[in-house]
Amino acid sequence: MKLIKAFAAPGPKVPLAPHQIERREPTTHDVEIDILYCGVCHSDIHQVRDEWGSGIFPMVPGHEIVGKVTRVGSGANKFHVGDTVGVGCFVDSCRTCDPCHRGLEQFCEGGMTGTYNSKDREGRPTYGGYSKSIVVDEKYVLRVSDKIPLERAAPLLCAGITTFSPLRHWKIGKGHKVAVVGLGGLGHMAVKFANSFGAEVTVLSSTANKREAAKALGAHHYEVTSDPNTFTKLAGHFDYILNTISAPHDYNAYLNLLRLDGTMTLVGVPEQAIPVHAFPLIMKRRNLSGSLIGGIAETQEMLDYCAKHNIASDVEVIAANQINTAYERMLKGDVKYRFVIDTKSL
Repeated sequence: MKLIKAFAAPGPKVPLAPHQIERREPTTHDVEIDILYCGVCHSDIHQVRDEWGSGIFPMVPGHEIVGKVTRVGSGANKFHVGDTVGVGCFVDSCRTCDPCHRGLEQFCEGGMTGTYNSKDREGRPTYGGYSKSIVVDEKYVLRVSDKIPLERAAPLLCAGITTFSPLRHWKIGKGHKVAVVGLGGLGHMAVKFANSFGAEVTVLSSTANKREAAKALGAHHYEVTSDPNTFTKLAGHFDYILNTISAPHDYNAYLNLLRLDGTMTLVGVPEQAIPVHAFPLIMKRRNLSGSLIGGIAETQEMLDYCAKHNIASDVEVIAANQINTAYERMLKGDVKYRFVIDTKSL
């Protein structure tokens, strides 16, 4: 074990502060990574505030990690020292269940091991990317192209794959009318991907003040949902809706915007359960689905696609000691569109 610098939440709802954590020495199939950048996800706030329960403290958040390989285990052959790599939302899974065999490790029946706020197979707490380095089994490490600016690549490991995966699963492409609900860290990536796949993209937002930003990202249309006429005008209009909102809102109103056989996929997680009536679903054979990040193979596919098509996250780089202020700004929607920690500041 060795001590490394990190930023941690000592307890629930306590501001993050400098901290030291232990990282294991690389074992046979491990890769040691010098972390260069780590994105800041809204789920980091939920977890450091223990809003989802079962928090393990002190907690070092961060699951949008990009860095350079510094050491590899004796049996590791996927990466070499100096390679640019990434680590996303999980660092292990059971490897034996059906989802794991299908490359859907995020749905591991034995429970995936989260990059942080989890316990590894030996029962030790995992610590995330608000730190100087991390050691991960090579099977759960991803290759990142140097064609993508590394600070803009970091959020792809969560915000990117969270939106890429459902769009691919539902085979969104040319000829589809797609709505993206919310234009934040997830929504801005959804707009970029849906546009790149050839869809006609509409952003649905509660205010008019993001209209020009949405168009700059590739949206073809922009509609304000606080105007009740919007839901009347767009009834039955969309083939697919990707709903990124975590604040409470009426799912039924958005379901009514779908055509026959249309689908709305949820990737945001409101704190409270939202009721869904049967009628918006059964009257037009609509689908309501959810999606959770992606497996290792699909995440690699997404990173390669981004490198080929010049797609990256729009970010604001911060120092580690700005993280508590960044959290408050995120809660106010004051970021375009993802904060990223420069770990040199540790």
